[in-house]
Amino acid sequence: MLQNFLGLFLATFFIAIFILLMQFMWIHVNDLVGKGIGVSVLAEFFLYATASVVPLALPLAVLLSSLICFGNLAEKVELTAMKAAGISLFRIMRSLTVCVAILSIGAFYFSNNVLPKSQMKLWALIFSLRQKSPELQIPEGEFYDEISGYHIYVRGKTPQGELLNMMIYDYSGGFENAKVMLADTGRMTTSADKRFLLLDLSQGESFENLNQKQQRATGTTKNIPYRRETFTHKRIIIDFATDFNRYDESILEDQHVSKNVVQLVQSIDSVQQLALARSHEQSDKLLQERYFGRETRQEVQIPKTVTKDERARYNIDSLWASLSVQKQRQVFVTAEEKAHVYRDQIEYNSILLQDSQRYIRRHEIELHRKFTLAFACLIFFFIGAPLGAIIRKGGLGAPVVISVVMFIIYYIIDNTGYKMAREALWPCWAGMWLSSFVLLPIGVFLTYKAATDSPLFNPEAWERAFKQVVERVKYAKSKILKAES
Repeated sequence: MLQNFLGLFLATFFIAIFILLMQFMWIHVNDLVGKGIGVSVLAEFFLYATASVVPLALPLAVLLSSLICFGNLAEKVELTAMKAAGISLFRIMRSLTVCVAILSIGAFYFSNNVLPKSQMKLWALIFSLRQKSPELQIPEGEFYDEISGYHIYVRGKTPQGELLNMMIYDYSGGFENAKVMLADTGRMTTSADKRFLLLDLSQGESFENLNQKQQRATGTTKNIPYRRETFTHKRIIIDFATDFNRYDESILEDQHVSKNVVQLVQSIDSVQQLALARSHEQSDKLLQERYFGRETRQEVQIPKTVTKDERARYNIDSLWASLSVQKQRQVFVTAEEKAHVYRDQIEYNSILLQDSQRYIRRHEIELHRKFTLAFACLIFFFIGAPLGAIIRKGGLGAPVVISVVMFIIYYIIDNTGYKMAREALWPCWAGMWLSSFVLLPIGVFLTYKAATDSPLFNPEAWERAFKQVVERVKYAKSKILKAES
């Protein structure tokens, strides 16, 4: 059993890795194509990308391999023979349960120790690739705009790499100061340090609008014609760094994806204490300076000539009534201005606290994710193994279809819970464990049905159960009608 399961698991795991890796590559294809990246950098990208898709590939591989394994046993009547010999389904699954439990522990170790480092290196590499300039591959017969501030048109190329009938629009000084250059031939090279692009033009002419320069020199808006220049040879130096510069990984050390469980807990505790202290400070300051510590205006003070007994009868209404109409209007304006100031201050404080809460939520989500991955492997085993024993179909036909459907359901539920937790609509633990809460009862139900040899997918059994329900409804209806009559 163990040998059969491990063989199927390795095969399905690498298949799942390949499929998910192709999907990941399709998302980041724009960061790789046309950049002139070396083989070593591409291999590094594939390695880190493979590590990033393992959390999705592991549960899918466990589900598919267990489904195929027990489906083959049931289809070949081996499972029935073992049960006839007195071996229960739980005893048959015992060795595989221990194996999947060890696999779950390994999945937690991977997500806690390996995945944070690979994620940090992967995103540093992706940011580096996004900053790299594209490889110079100027097409024929169309404008090339990958060089910032320039549009280049080439009618043709020679086998030696020489560019023919070039047209260059230079917008580096702004669209109002555009330059146009025409050349019969040209050649593009890069400087020795790969920081500049050298464009050598031969037999051409250039046109430049002088209107903006004249305005800066004379302060007038008089229309000045353009300048025309004819040249036999002209070199243009363009700032175009073609070298591959790596992004500093240390900048990503404080991100939630690059931390293990201990670091996540420490970050959550420290930021929670900081947010709590900031909240208390803001509320105390608001109460002291804006409410309890307010200064009483002279016009609403109780007159000093009033006796102690008369002073006790004063209230807000009586103080307000003692003011003139002009004073009352002034009080209204002042109160409205203060209300706007207080509202702006509260909104600003809320924004400061929201940043801390968002930081805490991301770290809590990542903390729960490390445990849900390991638990998902166990759940999918207790779904795939009994389901394979029930449907009694092996191979790559029905098991693959059922596995894909179950995995899609799991992915939708898990993604929904993640978004609910990220937007603070649900607590982080509820959103991240939503898929486990939904799929665990399904696994328990299927295991019970498989252990009791219940014909779960037998159409005749469902038809009999439906007929029994209909008969019971008719009997209850007849009893009600007799009681009414």
